[in-house]
Parts: sequence; structure tokens; C-alpha cells
Amino acid sequence: MNNIVNEDDFKYYMQDIERYYFGARYNYNELLNNEMVPFKFKTIITKYIKDDVDYDTTLESHLFYLDTQKYDYRIYKQLKARIRVSQYKKPEDHSRGFKEKVYTIEQLSKISPEEKIRLGIIVRELIISKLALFAFTV
Repeated sequence: MNNIVNEDDFKYYMQDIERYYFGARYNYNELLNNEMVPFKFKTIITKYIKDDVDYDTTLESHLFYLDTQKYDYRIYKQLKARIRVSQYKKPEDHSRGFKEKVYTIEQLSKISPEEKIRLGIIVRELIISKLALFAFTV
């Protein structure tokens, strides 16, 4: 069962004491319609992120191509966003499989899309600090 059976398996929302976790296959419209997503994060999406991103864009696509010069990057930076990815263990030998890694938004955004493709980076999850979301002023 190594095959992806259901696309919805990658659309999830979880939380623990410190963080919120969002599956990267969610698009922004689905996040806005999910009653479990924190209201403040929905407000940030509708007030700030909507200007740079279409609501049909998935978190996976948006975070993969996120540009450090855009306003949405600064929002995620203030939210202390971290991104869980899968990437090749050895980019020169794809047969070695994948490993999981967590990048800060700054680290991931500094990598060019071409380099991300070479490394085999697949965005899996957006992680947001609860304290940073609480401190964010809307």
C-alpha cells in the first residue's frame, strides 16, 4: 500500500499544545470552509493572503513557489511558519528514496524552484505557531 489511495488523506487539520498543522493539499477555499480551522487564520487569509494568491491555490503549490519579496511571505514569517517536506535522500540517486525534513519559511523560500525540483522537494504540511497566531494583529 505505498500508492496514494485517496487525495483527501493529505487534507487534514491537527493541533497540539504549541502548533497548528495543515495538510498541504488543502486549497485556501477549503481552509476557509473548514469549521475546525482557527477563525483568526481564516481572517488572515481573507484579509492579507487573498491579494497574492487565488483561493483555489493549494498550500503545497503556494509554499513551493513562495517568493521572499511578496507580502504573503512576511505574513507566514510572522506566524513562525514551518514547512514539512519530503525530499530525496540523495538527489543524485533517486533510488535511495525520500526523507522527511522540516524547514522554516525563510529556509524554504531561499531555495529556488529549480533547486527544489532537483532535490525532489514535495511540500506535505504547513505548521503554524499558536503563540505567533495569537500575537498576530489583524
